[in-house]
Amino acid sequence: MRDLVVRSPVFESNKLIPAKYSCDGDDVNPPLTVENVPEDAKSLVLIIDDPDAPMGVWNHWLVWNIPAGTREIEENSVPGVQGKNTGGRRRYGGPCPPSGTHRYFFKVFALDVELDLDAGAKKKDVENAMRGHVLAKGELLGLYHRS
Repeated sequence: MRDLVVRSPVFESNKLIPAKYSCDGDDVNPPLTVENVPEDAKSLVLIIDDPDAPMGVWNHWLVWNIPAGTREIEENSVPGVQGKNTGGRRRYGGPCPPSGTHRYFFKVFALDVELDLDAGAKKKDVENAMRGHVLAKGELLGLYHRS
């Protein structure tokens, strides 16, 4: 399986995500770039998770059927079909930890299909639909701190 390269022009891997992209700021998604997408990919999936949440892994954003030719996900955009995050909302929900430093994994998957799911599907539904169709994957780790 190939590795995708996922980056952001607003924060480096394993560094702090600017407050603008959190509940302390504008709560809009940060811009991302994706490189090394296989030519035979049919779509991309983006999943943003916080494994450090007190109640277990918290999904902040779930987007699928992003066009395979996408190399840049713009700030404050909706690049594909949005599912329901852990908060029950069909939108990006930025970092908002109760306190301390949390990790946020921006995971991108290149698939050999488009997913036949209704808008508002949950992470488990997307992961089940992706099974056996992942051509490449990559991730960017961002941090966010609240006192």
